[in-house]
Amino acid sequence: MNKIIALVALIAVLGIVNASIIGKENHLAEGQVVYLELAPVDPRSLMQGDYMALNFRVAQQVYEALPKSEEYRGWNRNAEAGDGYVVVTLDEKKIGTFQRLDNSTPLADNETRLRYRVRNGEVKFATNAFFFQEGHAQAYEAARYGQFRVAEDGELLLAAMFNETLERIQPANQE
Repeated sequence: MNKIIALVALIAVLGIVNASIIGKENHLAEGQVVYLELAPVDPRSLMQGDYMALNFRVAQQVYEALPKSEEYRGWNRNAEAGDGYVVVTLDEKKIGTFQRLDNSTPLADNETRLRYRVRNGEVKFATNAFFFQEGHAQAYEAARYGQFRVAEDGELLLAAMFNETLERIQPANQE
């Protein structure tokens, strides 16, 4: 009897995991393309091992627009924690620029909502790191934009990194 329960539980878990994977794959294939500019970072900390720490200019602008607690003292990034939406304006290249925090007003044709999260005083969009194959760090030093796929509910998935002319960074295979 215990073996049957364990087998049913395993099948249920695998079903849930596979459904999640299929959902993310559909999100990547069908989501609206939006490019977010990377914020300047200390070049010494840009590459750390086999990943790149990410920060986006829009995230900094969202942070500045968020209400701060009374204890806020400048460097103590103490924005009120929580999740929310920001409205970005998309140019002809689909580069998103901060417009406003979402206030539920209808969007213009060139606007879209993006979901953000505030964790530990930092505004996050989907991820704060981009992982790549060992030995490819030099290729990603040219990264200036992250390409996101945005679902109808504003949820983002990071799809790829792009340079300043919006060319996808695809390192040559090094063997």
